[in-house]
Amino acid sequence: MIRRIDVQIVLALVLLVGGFLLGTRLHGGKEEQNHRQAENVQAGDNNAPGSSASASTKGTGHGSHDASTLWTCSMHPQIKLPNPGKCPICSMDLIPLETQDSGSDSDEAPTLTMSKSAFALAEIETTPVRRGKVSYEVRMVGRIDFDETRVKTITAWVPGRLDRLYVDFTGVRIKRGDPLVSIYSPELVSTQEELLQALRTQKELSESKVSLLKDTADQTVSSAREKLRLLGLTDKQIAAVEKNGKAEDHVIIYAPIDGVVIKKRAVEGDYVKTGQVVYEVADLTRLWVKMDAYESDLPWLHLRQEVTFTAAAYPGKSFSGRISFIDPVLNARTRTAAVRVEMDNPKESLKPGVFVHGLAYSAIDTQPGHEKMKMKSNLLPLLIPSSAPLITGKRAVVYVRIPDEGQPRFEGREVVLGPRAGNQYIVDSGLEEGELVVTHGAFKIDSAMQIQAKPSMMSPEGGAPAPNPHAGMDMSGDDSSMDGKDDR
Repeated sequence: MIRRIDVQIVLALVLLVGGFLLGTRLHGGKEEQNHRQAENVQAGDNNAPGSSASASTKGTGHGSHDASTLWTCSMHPQIKLPNPGKCPICSMDLIPLETQDSGSDSDEAPTLTMSKSAFALAEIETTPVRRGKVSYEVRMVGRIDFDETRVKTITAWVPGRLDRLYVDFTGVRIKRGDPLVSIYSPELVSTQEELLQALRTQKELSESKVSLLKDTADQTVSSAREKLRLLGLTDKQIAAVEKNGKAEDHVIIYAPIDGVVIKKRAVEGDYVKTGQVVYEVADLTRLWVKMDAYESDLPWLHLRQEVTFTAAAYPGKSFSGRISFIDPVLNARTRTAAVRVEMDNPKESLKPGVFVHGLAYSAIDTQPGHEKMKMKSNLLPLLIPSSAPLITGKRAVVYVRIPDEGQPRFEGREVVLGPRAGNQYIVDSGLEEGELVVTHGAFKIDSAMQIQAKPSMMSPEGGAPAPNPHAGMDMSGDDSSMDGKDDR
């Protein structure tokens, strides 16, 4: 019984190994047949089984095509057949490649020639290069801020004690000459006494016959007056001290400018030192609008350019100003540059801190009243649609249709682009007015150029054709690991 079971197990293993080896042989033979068919078809044997000619007789859905069109496989670009059909390797539908008489070898620049049917299937669209007026709207956001040149500080000119603040909260509008604080300062009292003493000496020497003494007394009085003036007293206050004949123990400091108090740095009773800030005052009749512009919009902005803006705080109203500063350093985090606009605010209706939306209009045209960009010549710039160039970072490639009464031909052209204006680009060099550029289907043409190892968007110098993915593989089924001769 045990021997009978062993014999059955051995027979089952032999049948299993034999079936595996037989399937391997069949698979290898089928792959070898497919590659031999591909070689026969490329060699011109249209009668070979599985060739494109036989496939086309069965109907491929492509219709009739020009006899000079080459057909290739998108997965195996080394396959190039004269007729449509199936790929002999992967059985995918072949796609049109080019005509056999493209003549690209004799052209100065690599070109791609397509049959009329392939041109129709690719849905290629072209647009002529033209010269025209260019206008662009730069949109920015920002906020209103103080004019830094009109923000002043009111400081203590002498050390002393602030016994009274006439302006005791922020936001108060003040005018030049309004009282701000009442200060007690021993230094001011002693300076007033010096003036009074100089006046008494001047009076005593007024009848002296010694001119030197009289001149010295006069100079002493002038020096005392000037010292009080430098300590913050007005001419009217100095005259009052001279008239009363006694020093004032408390002196009122008056506002030297007009504006709004935006900060109060002291309170009543504080003892301040010379130079200590008591108030910050801003003139709101002129403001700044600080906005941010993206780096791609910077070519359209320049100094003295007019900018209009609106704010949610003032619905239905529009304001305007002119650019006075463009930050020379770009913000590395936001990729924007600060743009400052100066504007008048005579009624002080606009408030600092309000968010605004700005609009700067820039144009290259002859219409008066618009800001104009600098042009290299008197001609209007060359324009192409934004869908025409294939941009890879450092390079921009445009495919130009070559005028020909025969089949459509296309040439790759490297161009230098200027700034983008909406849905079109300004062209600095590389194209001429009237040339037809591809605006739809440029990627299809570029893919065909890559398959043929011609210069393309990603390969400016061209390159070798795509390698055979099965190259170097023995598909004959003679591999020692698959022929059943492996050692066991």
